[in-house]
Amino acid sequence: MNSLPPDLDPRIDTTKLPKHIGVIMDGNRRWAEIHGKATSEGHEAGAEGVKELIKGCKELNIPCVSLYAFSTENWTRPKDEVNALFNLITKYVRREIDELKKNNIRVKIMGEWHQLPPKAVEDLEFALEETKTNTGMTVIVGINYGGRYEIVRTARILAEKATIGEITPDNIDEDLFSKYLYVPEYPDLDLLIRTSGEQRISNFMLWQVSYAELVFLPVLWPDFKRKHLWEAIIEYQQRKRRFGGRV
Repeated sequence: MNSLPPDLDPRIDTTKLPKHIGVIMDGNRRWAEIHGKATSEGHEAGAEGVKELIKGCKELNIPCVSLYAFSTENWTRPKDEVNALFNLITKYVRREIDELKKNNIRVKIMGEWHQLPPKAVEDLEFALEETKTNTGMTVIVGINYGGRYEIVRTARILAEKATIGEITPDNIDEDLFSKYLYVPEYPDLDLLIRTSGEQRISNFMLWQVSYAELVFLPVLWPDFKRKHLWEAIIEYQQRKRRFGGRV
């Protein structure tokens, strides 16, 4: 266990922290426009937000965080921007892998990431291999990821199993369905954070977000700091989580 940061906001109850936080990292392009920079520079600046988030989660001993890095819809963006995102993935993995290993952080990928350009795939495979034995916090990165597709993909897998007689339709329940999602070994989201002031889920972890608390922050992603994570956690802890029942 890590020691808690001495400057931690005293309003945070460290006995009631979320176990799995999802983050929609929004606002890179808007940040670039405001600062008169290229879109690619906005995405580069957003990498600092990732470092702040991971640092903050690790300090609080939060076991799992999932990041929405590249959605299936992002392919419709200008080609130069898409290529810049892939180059950033390569650059970030190579630059930060030693730090991830030193901090015992495991990387997992969800999505159809093998469809990315070969260099990006190679670097992602490198990150998975280099961190696979780490036992601390897990960082799950959604790349070429879509929540609807994940559900359709899972339904297709189960349909194929039913067709060849491995299961019957009566076998299919929520527990079985969950086992065929991209990262079934991790729990559903407790808290979903979206930055930039937008208030949408945008096709992110639709199955796993069912009972998550949603917190929308006005900060643009490149400006995200640990204090913004704390702000979201404080709001999360003020909610009454009923899970459809009564408390």
